[in-house]
Amino acid sequence: MSRIRVVFDQLRQQGRKALVPFITAGDPNPQATVPMMKALVEGGADIIELGVPFSDPMADGPTIQRASERALKHGVGLRNVLDMVAEFRKTNTTTPVVLMGYGNPVEAMGWEAFARRCAEVGVDGALTVDFPPEESGEAFQHLARHAIDPIFLLAPTSAPERIDAVVAAARGFIYYVSLRGVTGAANLDLAEVASKVAAIHGKTTLPIGVGFGVRDAETAKAVAAIADAVVVGSRMVQEIEKSTEQNVAANLAKLTRELRVAMDSIN
Repeated sequence: MSRIRVVFDQLRQQGRKALVPFITAGDPNPQATVPMMKALVEGGADIIELGVPFSDPMADGPTIQRASERALKHGVGLRNVLDMVAEFRKTNTTTPVVLMGYGNPVEAMGWEAFARRCAEVGVDGALTVDFPPEESGEAFQHLARHAIDPIFLLAPTSAPERIDAVVAAARGFIYYVSLRGVTGAANLDLAEVASKVAAIHGKTTLPIGVGFGVRDAETAKAVAAIADAVVVGSRMVQEIEKSTEQNVAANLAKLTRELRVAMDSIN
């Protein structure tokens, strides 16, 4: 059984929701990534979404774009990110890690080599933003062969046929993009999110995570009331931007703990 499924099963039994913070690997520097991952877990993260730096992150807003730029200046690429996961796994064998990125780096590495290395280092899922299920059949066969969960995005504008395609292809969980726009956008319509999440739940038993608009503890609590997981990205990266190298891990742990406490208060 995959680590992702184990975590969601455990949380369901506890009546709790998953907290999924996002950071970009290599930001603010390569040496900080694994300590930050550990700090997220210390603060209460259930799953870590680890961004693979990319030069043209089309789905990401300015905050996460800057994170990619900082990481790329340090020369961090996909193989480095996988090595970071391997280092993290030396002390943590239970927290799921999902890689979030774009198709080009994986295509350059080769899907079979990527999937094999993911399995070797302990990656649990892969979200490739620009590879929808209609275009990813052979690519994701390699993931399936190595028991890596393909994670897909759905949006407010997703047509019924797209929802059906994602439900059929996805494993682990489905990531619902709560806003029409890029990461870090504002004006989250909770009523619309609740309606969409309920509609998707009507088609699948997979957990549904919601992201692209969770900016603080209050929003995290509200989203936790209507979804199975809360994904927090731009807010995490903002915390990294305003921190020093000496206190960034502690600050991330504190922020994660605040979100965790707020989400647990819905019970």
